[in-house]
Amino acid sequence: MISVMLLIVKMEVVQVRRYYLDNIRWFTQILVVIYHVLYMYNGEGILGGLGKITSLKTQHYDVFLYLVYPWFMSLLFIVAGISSRLYMDTHSEKEFIKSRTTKLLVPSTVSLFVFWFIQGYLSMSMSDAFQNLQGVPSIVVYMIMALSGSGPLWFLQLLWIFSIMLVPIRRIDGDRLWKLGEKANIPVIFAMTILVWGAAQILNTPVVIVYRFGLYGVMFFAGYFIFSHEEVMVRMQKAFPIILVIGLGLASAFVISYFGQNYADAPINRGLLDNAFAWFGSLAMLSGFARFVDFETGFTRWMSSKSFGLYVFHYIGIAAVALFIAKPALLPAPVIYILSTMAGFGGGILLSFVFSKLPFFRWALLGIKK
Repeated sequence: MISVMLLIVKMEVVQVRRYYLDNIRWFTQILVVIYHVLYMYNGEGILGGLGKITSLKTQHYDVFLYLVYPWFMSLLFIVAGISSRLYMDTHSEKEFIKSRTTKLLVPSTVSLFVFWFIQGYLSMSMSDAFQNLQGVPSIVVYMIMALSGSGPLWFLQLLWIFSIMLVPIRRIDGDRLWKLGEKANIPVIFAMTILVWGAAQILNTPVVIVYRFGLYGVMFFAGYFIFSHEEVMVRMQKAFPIILVIGLGLASAFVISYFGQNYADAPINRGLLDNAFAWFGSLAMLSGFARFVDFETGFTRWMSSKSFGLYVFHYIGIAAVALFIAKPALLPAPVIYILSTMAGFGGGILLSFVFSKLPFFRWALLGIKK
């Protein structure tokens, strides 16, 4: 009798895997790589890369940057919030903290001092920063390189902070807010645009502008409390056509209003149009993938297994091509774009494979213990 009861309990906690979440992750990583290639050589004056390498008066293809930047990282935080709820349904808080610390905190902190100082060197060399460090002790230069090499790791750092915050919030809430989130209908979800816009105004770091604790915190907790409900996602799938139309309209308005301006910093990234686009862009992708891409194939399974490593390692290959080939103008711009794209995808997957086989580095860089 007891064994039967235990079997019933186990059956109740078994979850049907939401393949669309895996597919969103790897698809978004593809967008991230393409984004960083174009960002590296952007002609709109957005600082952080090498800058324009073509003779074109206007690089019209840079519009891609404006079409994805407002929403693609917000989407990943929503997906992370959903995944956190699904994980905690079948694991203890201790297991959750341990897994998130190993997978997020270690690769975004320890790795800086054992590998990503190389990325710091590449970035600082592109901007000729070492000219201002002559006479500075080597240990200080090394520390500056390490801290400058964080690159895309900011996402892991913020995600770890939100994950740790989730534990006491979950205890205090006792699932009351989560159960309330199940009742969220489409008008309520649409109205949350104002909440997203308000959150974008607070907790923004002044220098490193990617650390937007307010905006990304709302996205993460919206994923946990609202979009982790199957009932909510059913409503989202039904509303996908109208969400897509609104999202495309906001995308058009955003590009028309701001192309050629710095979309990544204030006041644009705190404006209502930017944050409405961030919200509806994320909703469109979430509902669209849930409706049409909730399946697994051999290809999607393979891509899912590579997405984390691709995200972590893609930028160093792009930066290397920029420094050693693009900066001295050794090859024509179109060839450099192609090489950068190949370095982003190929280098990211190759480095992930290599370091996943090395005992210490697979833990320090990828959060893999075994």
